[in-house]
Amino acid sequence: MAETSVREEVHWTVTATPAPECRRLDGRVEVDVLVVGGGLTGCRTALGLAEAGASVALVDGERIGWGASGRSGGQANPIWRQTPEELIARLGRNHGERLIRTTLTSAQDLFADIARFGVDCDAVQSGWLQAAHTRRTRDRLRSLGRAWAAVGMDIGELEGDAVREASGSPAYGFALRHAAGGNVQPLSLTRGYARAAIERGALAFENTPISRLERVDGKWHAHAPTGEIVAENVVLATNAYSKGLVPDLHKTYFGLFSIALATAPLSEAQQREILPGKVTISDSRLAIYFARYDRDGRLIFGCVGSSEQVDRLGGFARVKRGLRTVFPQIADIAIERKWAGRIAVTPEMMPHMHEPAPGVLAGLGYSGRGIVMTSVMGPALAARLLGTPPTSCPSRSCRLRRSRSTG
Repeated sequence: MAETSVREEVHWTVTATPAPECRRLDGRVEVDVLVVGGGLTGCRTALGLAEAGASVALVDGERIGWGASGRSGGQANPIWRQTPEELIARLGRNHGERLIRTTLTSAQDLFADIARFGVDCDAVQSGWLQAAHTRRTRDRLRSLGRAWAAVGMDIGELEGDAVREASGSPAYGFALRHAAGGNVQPLSLTRGYARAAIERGALAFENTPISRLERVDGKWHAHAPTGEIVAENVVLATNAYSKGLVPDLHKTYFGLFSIALATAPLSEAQQREILPGKVTISDSRLAIYFARYDRDGRLIFGCVGSSEQVDRLGGFARVKRGLRTVFPQIADIAIERKWAGRIAVTPEMMPHMHEPAPGVLAGLGYSGRGIVMTSVMGPALAARLLGTPPTSCPSRSCRLRRSRSTG
């Protein structure tokens, strides 16, 4: 496996659509809603609010899509790790059934949003293979797939040679095929949502870190080095970068890191054998392996690591070993880039919506399901701020949770 020219560079920054025009905050701005965090959650929330006529300021301390949203594998994985019955047992019937309905349409909603807002993000909806790496996980995946199929999700089972034919990998003997799954260019998706929000009137500021939030006369004042934003409501969409503005919010999740590589483009013959039809795959390991193609036929392969420094603690070495394990027929392929990104994982492996203070909402903790579930969370946060009560949010909302924070 060639390594002499591997760049430590986020691959998506090379192939992404142009960034929307944003500026640094300069002075005082007053809006209905301040959205802190220019990733997928923040951009989709700002888009929903602006489309409804609210005045919105979208702010990021770095650049739009700089964090996990622009560093992920870009897989659209539309299912939880729990069965519908387990969701109801955990969340109660009202929230559980709402989440089940949401999940059944979540991937279709994502790709419909991409079409409706004209987002150019190399979207491919050609299915997702969820592969079992052991006999025990095979039995668990089979039960999971049948439980979701029973409530209406389009899921098929593959065994033996059928798994090899569908994936090109000899490493797995069983897999679920989720027809609605796929993949996107995640940075382009993030930029596309931001651009659509700006076109609908949202203000967008980059390189504008918010250092402090304070409540004055019923409004929130957000302080940045170059100005101030005053808003009736605040959305915190900072995910794994949430330490600082609201006490204890960072204690509701633990941080992990997604480590990935991009190979040289595969030949047409190799692409016909490996992930044919540009299907996406991930497996059942606790620190999963995942793979998909980019638009130019490069294989994007990754796993969960322990540090956002790519080579530390064996992270990149594990990705290379994983590539050899899953696709041994391309073990010697050249690698062009390697990178890492910080992700937030909750104890339940499901995202949270928090209301840590009056007029403040936070959505975070996608636990490896961020591409699809941020498109659920964004509209849910927007709907909540537009007046939908927490007990009757639309089916695309997630369970409302209060953190211990007081704001």
